[in-house]
Parts: sequence; structure tokens; C-alpha cells
Amino acid sequence: MAEITLRKARTIIRKALEKGHEMQLKPLSAIVLDAGGHPLAFEREDGASPGRFKIAEAKAYGAVMLGMGGAAQMARAEGQAYFMAAVNGVYGGRVVPVPGGVLVRDKKGVVIGAVGVTGDTSDNDAAAALAGIEAAGFTGEA
Repeated sequence: MAEITLRKARTIIRKALEKGHEMQLKPLSAIVLDAGGHPLAFEREDGASPGRFKIAEAKAYGAVMLGMGGAAQMARAEGQAYFMAAVNGVYGGRVVPVPGGVLVRDKKGVVIGAVGVTGDTSDNDAAAALAGIEAAGFTGEA
């Protein structure tokens, strides 16, 4: 099984932030978690609010813990709010079920971590995360 190295995590973040600049997004914050939900790397751009760490982490944490990207989590929350409320209870409120939390899969399709991006609209956050993941040679599942 592949893993996300620190070098790859930094590439993901750098390329996600570059994508944000290319798209002219608001200042972003990005985090990369390993398959166990532990932070590997994080950056908050100048001008991004200080609370963005927890939001980025919660987007990524929900993705890796539930095995589904933020868009799928949001659909689940809209269709079964009680389920996502229960999940947040189980995980101590650490899940933000919206786009911007993206699963990272290796070449065999195995989940090896997740990326959380926050700062602009959720869909734009997800686009930036996907760009970073792809630049690092992995597959993202938003």
C-alpha cells in the first residue's frame, strides 16, 4: 500500500493553493491527513481566518473516517440528517460534511488519506483539493 509522504503532502498543499490563485479564490487553508486521520501537513494563506485549521481538518477527517468525499457526505446529511448528527456525536463534532473534504486513493484505489481545503465556496475548495491530489500522482474522490 502506498502512503502519503511529507513531500507528497507538501506537493498537494502547494498545488491546491496554486489552483486557488489560478481560480482567483479567497485565501485558502489546506490540510493533508493520513489514513488514520492524523495531520501530515497544513498551511493557511495570508488573509485566511485563523479558525480555518479546524474546518479544513473536519472536512478531511469526515472523508477519511467515513470513506466518502464531502459531496457524498453532504448528500447523506441532506437525506439522513439524523445519521450525520449521530456520526458527529461519535466523532466528537469533528466532521463537517460539505465539499472540500476529498479522499486520497493510491493507484490500486486504496484510501491512503484525505485533504481538506477551506476558504472559498465548498465546490471551489474541492476543485483546489483535487488539483493538489492529482499533481501529487494520486486520485481524489470529492
